[in-house]
Amino acid sequence: MKQFTVDDRTSKVRRVTFASPPFNLIGADTVAELLDIVDRLSVEEQVSAVIFDSATPGFFFNHVDSDQIPAIVDMAGNGPLPGFVELGMRLAAAPFVSIASIRGRTRGGGAEYTAAFDLRYASREQAIFCQPEVGFGLVPGAGGTERLTHLLGRDRAMEVLLTGQDYDADRAAQYGWVTRAIPDAELDDFVDAVARRIASFDKQAITAVKTQVNRSTLPPEENLLASFVESARSTTGPGVEARGRAVGKLIAQIGIDDLERNLGHHLEWLAEQP
Repeated sequence: MKQFTVDDRTSKVRRVTFASPPFNLIGADTVAELLDIVDRLSVEEQVSAVIFDSATPGFFFNHVDSDQIPAIVDMAGNGPLPGFVELGMRLAAAPFVSIASIRGRTRGGGAEYTAAFDLRYASREQAIFCQPEVGFGLVPGAGGTERLTHLLGRDRAMEVLLTGQDYDADRAAQYGWVTRAIPDAELDDFVDAVARRIASFDKQAITAVKTQVNRSTLPPEENLLASFVESARSTTGPGVEARGRAVGKLIAQIGIDDLERNLGHHLEWLAEQP
């Protein structure tokens, strides 16, 4: 079943909505479908702005489904980068302005893709951000280490990546993780207005500006590939199996819904398990 719908907001604006309830986990099929959408929208000459949002309450782009890790690691891309990494690069380099309208939790691989959008607007009441990989003995592999270092600075990126904490929208905005935190009741209208305003301008100028910004801000492919290789290696590390057992034990105690909604909080408990 398709996880994304694409709606025409205007002749120049599209909205891409992610819905994979209950938690919007990312699998190999998610990556493949979104790659196809980015490709299709990239060749629509009139499209200047694309809004990305979620129809799953409480979740935006969430972390990778642990059962899908082997399939994601094995995904080939069209070039030298694996498909999992290529998606972030294609989002960042697409000939349209990508705008994230963030309600709910965005963690792990989902947060890495979110960092690749050109603009990120977060619901002040509902958006939550987290890179929890370290709590599972893993390393981010879709560009999170590279993009967060650029967006947040070295020290704040280290804090985010090494603590696995949840961050609300206001703190994410303070850190530079998102463009702005917006009151939830105003988010849809605000994002729509930004997209329409950008799309009202000459597309050649829009694309030229984005190309120049990308030239000095996109991470080199060799760095992204090195991070992916280290991430894939970490999936077979000595701590991963033990963390997996601890997760199973915790789910039996509190349920999967509590774990997904409060993952940043529960990581500390997982770290204390033998």
